[in-house]
Amino acid sequence: MVTVTLTAWLPYLHPPRCHPEGHPFGHCESPTAVQLCVLFTGLGLLSIGTGGIRPCSIPFGVDQFDPTTEDGIKGINSFFNWYYTTFTVVILITSTVVVYIQDSISWVVGFGIPTVLMLCSIVLFFIGTRIYVHVKPEGSIFSGIAQVIVAAYRKRGLNLPDDGVLEVDGVLYDPPLKETVFSKLPLTNQYRFLNKAAMIEKNELNPDGSCANQWTLCSIQQIEEVKCLLKIGPVWASGIISFTSVLQQGTFTVSQALRMDRHLGPKFQIPAGSISVISMITIAIWVPFYDRMVVPALRKITKLEGGITLLQRIGIGILLSILAMVVAGLIERDRRAVAISHPGGAPMSVMWLAPQLVIMGFSEAFNFIGQIEFYNKEFPEHMRSIANSLFFCSFAGSSYLSSLLTTVVHKATRTRDHPDWLTNDLNAGKLDYFYFLLAGMGSLNFLYFLFCARRYHYKSTTLQIEDKSYHDVELSLNKKVPS
Repeated sequence: MVTVTLTAWLPYLHPPRCHPEGHPFGHCESPTAVQLCVLFTGLGLLSIGTGGIRPCSIPFGVDQFDPTTEDGIKGINSFFNWYYTTFTVVILITSTVVVYIQDSISWVVGFGIPTVLMLCSIVLFFIGTRIYVHVKPEGSIFSGIAQVIVAAYRKRGLNLPDDGVLEVDGVLYDPPLKETVFSKLPLTNQYRFLNKAAMIEKNELNPDGSCANQWTLCSIQQIEEVKCLLKIGPVWASGIISFTSVLQQGTFTVSQALRMDRHLGPKFQIPAGSISVISMITIAIWVPFYDRMVVPALRKITKLEGGITLLQRIGIGILLSILAMVVAGLIERDRRAVAISHPGGAPMSVMWLAPQLVIMGFSEAFNFIGQIEFYNKEFPEHMRSIANSLFFCSFAGSSYLSSLLTTVVHKATRTRDHPDWLTNDLNAGKLDYFYFLLAGMGSLNFLYFLFCARRYHYKSTTLQIEDKSYHDVELSLNKKVPS
């Protein structure tokens, strides 16, 4: 943030102020290679910093709750909702106050405010260091994944016991859990070929019962952790397409807003880039209401801790994103018709974009929070940072998919007589067709998601805890949860 702020502050780190009317051909001076290098350095540092914060902030917050108590479990469930609510409120302030300062007052002040706030957050973070619950690192999780795959491949010729998962004593390697791991995963028959990695052969155990070579013998816990990754993969893939609809709020929705009446009263005009705050306001209002009112009511009916299952919550969000694209297409069709039939007349009010943005806000509240909670609960506890990385990788994949889709539509729909659907002049294009295309892709994606959800089996765990008298007890959580 310091680097980006300096690019706006120091004159030699950015091109001179652009005045197109002062240039005969309307061209302005371009940035130099050094100026671009400094700017890209700042953006690169932001990406690296974000890559460290976002995947780890949620699991670190979850670590502060005690998963062996009822209050701790409820606290974890609420934490996901409140985390995304505060995240949305911050984005709401950024998209309004900060954007207004950057456009109307100063880019230096607009960048300086988040820079100072980031410094304050660092100070606040270290102030609380002594009261945090710290989980000690235990090395790379990727080596454990590789060990399971290699061990299963080496033992591919072995035959598993006929009784499958019930009689494992003396046949499959199942050592006690490490002190830092609370949740024990029972052996399952999904991806059963991986179970061979736990089959004990001659000279694979040390005299004390420990594993002699982790690349030839893996524990049941290791195998089931890899299975968690394999099970979640198809569900994760469905998020890439469903997030594509959300990305349109920052692109074509802004283009629509620029061609609509954005006045609220005689003097104030809504910045086109701030129109997406409507969906954020929806999230900020709905999520606390859902957490405090809807979930307790549903809990009495379904007897589920979250009111509905996580996959049901994600599915509702996907359906709402499809509905948002259909509504967006219908509104754009009317906007273009009004603009063409009344050239030079008063354009439609920008508030006609509110219905699609409100629906998209509900979609985010269900889909985004549902996925965050789904990854954090279904991944093994020491893989939560990877779980959150997958969530943000979905956004990255959606961005690439959206760019690819836009490029294909540009080229495929352009003819000699007609511009493409997404031409700069929206009145001459067919943006509504693009929205309907996204709705169609979302519908196919929803069918794929239903297929994955019906085949998905929620993780079963056994919490191993130690009571005040230091006697080991087990709290079984092997409850069947419907998909």
